[in-house]
Amino acid sequence: MGPTRKPNVCSRLSRRALGCFSRDAGVVQRTNLGILRALVCQESTKFKNVWTTHSRSPIAYERGRIYFDNYRRCVSSVASEPRKLYEMPKCSKSEKIEDALLWECPVGDILPNSADYKSSLIALTAHNWLLRISATTGKILEKIYLGHYCKFRYLSWDTPQEVIAVKSAQNRGSAVARQAGIQQPVLLYLAVFQVLPFSLIGILEINKKIFGNVTDATLSHGILIVMYNSGLVRLYSFQTIAEQFMQQKLDLGCACRWGGTTGTVGESPFGIPCNIKITDTPPLLFEVSSLENAFQIGGHPWHYIITPNKKKQKGVFHICALKDNSLAKNGIQEMDCCSLESDWIYFHPDASGRIIHVGPNQVKVLKLTEIENNSSQHQISEDFVILANRENNKNENVLTVTASGRVVKKSFNLLDDDPEQETFKVVDYEDELDLLSVVAVTQIDAEGKAHLDFHCNEYGTLLKSIPLVESWDVTYSHEVYFDRDLVLHIEQKPNRVFSCYVYQMVCDTGEEEETVNRSC
Repeated sequence: MGPTRKPNVCSRLSRRALGCFSRDAGVVQRTNLGILRALVCQESTKFKNVWTTHSRSPIAYERGRIYFDNYRRCVSSVASEPRKLYEMPKCSKSEKIEDALLWECPVGDILPNSADYKSSLIALTAHNWLLRISATTGKILEKIYLGHYCKFRYLSWDTPQEVIAVKSAQNRGSAVARQAGIQQPVLLYLAVFQVLPFSLIGILEINKKIFGNVTDATLSHGILIVMYNSGLVRLYSFQTIAEQFMQQKLDLGCACRWGGTTGTVGESPFGIPCNIKITDTPPLLFEVSSLENAFQIGGHPWHYIITPNKKKQKGVFHICALKDNSLAKNGIQEMDCCSLESDWIYFHPDASGRIIHVGPNQVKVLKLTEIENNSSQHQISEDFVILANRENNKNENVLTVTASGRVVKKSFNLLDDDPEQETFKVVDYEDELDLLSVVAVTQIDAEGKAHLDFHCNEYGTLLKSIPLVESWDVTYSHEVYFDRDLVLHIEQKPNRVFSCYVYQMVCDTGEEEETVNRSC
């Protein structure tokens, strides 16, 4: 069945004015977003390049805010033309912000101060300070000193908007120590905090004696994920580890005696001691081997995606049930493509349990369903496919004239990501408007041209196409964000030159109508 016909924008506005909604508090917001989606996708709506800027430092974007100079300068992209929100004072290299996360007030939580309900930027500095910065003024609201025993470098969400994990750089030891064969017992540290009010859950050490030759480790949804160079991935319960191996519970701002030294937890120079030290192998939840440690969990019920741990299997994906490791029916997904860049696959971020498989010339949305008459087994089937706009014939004929004058016809196959053919480069999901955004690029002569397409997330139907005015060089690194009525393109050029292009939705009334209005 095709999509059901929905009321037009005028009808929706009339119903909203009359208050024709159910008792559900979220209905008004969903109706407003439905109106915005209709406006975004209608034919007369255009997206205009309203601002372009360049920088020598990386540019980051997060929910209507563009960050420059290592998060010290913030520009709002919500206005008709981007405007500066704040600029923090210049600082030394040791005080620069290494990584940051945008925190927004979780629904339903009661916070101690009214100011806490406003958005904050959680930032990690090069000299191991964890900061909470006002997202609108740049004022530092809270400061926590982590310590000096390691170099903390990365921030990530363990539980989105609730728990953060601060990861250290991996401790490989000095060159002299490595040459002497001296092994470093602690490979890296993970500091875990409950956000707002900030409270310490614990700092965990990943040591070689317990875990072996670990290449990386991270936290996600209460699960400690440990990765090895061999492709092995192991999962442990962080809560179980914390309960079993925590040496002493620490509270931020409270006095503490540790290792013969007394100080205040979270203040300089004492910092926060590592209070979770694993002395025995913790219970293993799950173990799997995958090429390049690629491992994802999702779907309903839980499934995981891996690539068999062999180089020749690159581009082959196995979708298996988490409960018993059984392969789903049609669970081996391999895209029939010949390209320089490999395809990629991931669980759909809309929590539908579907899977998105992206190749150079097609985007497959797969669904996971129960096999008829067998509820314990599941199968993979296509929900819909988005195809690139290109010629179907992959073969090209080349005529060669030999010295004797004989004409020889040679046939060869074009690569699926040949730059002269339309190729998919970015696929993202706009959750509020329920749209899939797909960036397609075609190399024309010396420069590439790109356009951003909006597809219905339910049926895959093409609803809108937006041309990007700037040239797209496929050898550069690109990020594209679609956020309500905004499109933002960040490009990294050689020699650390970063460019930012901002597009905003405008209603194109046409030159003739504008002339009439001005004369009136």
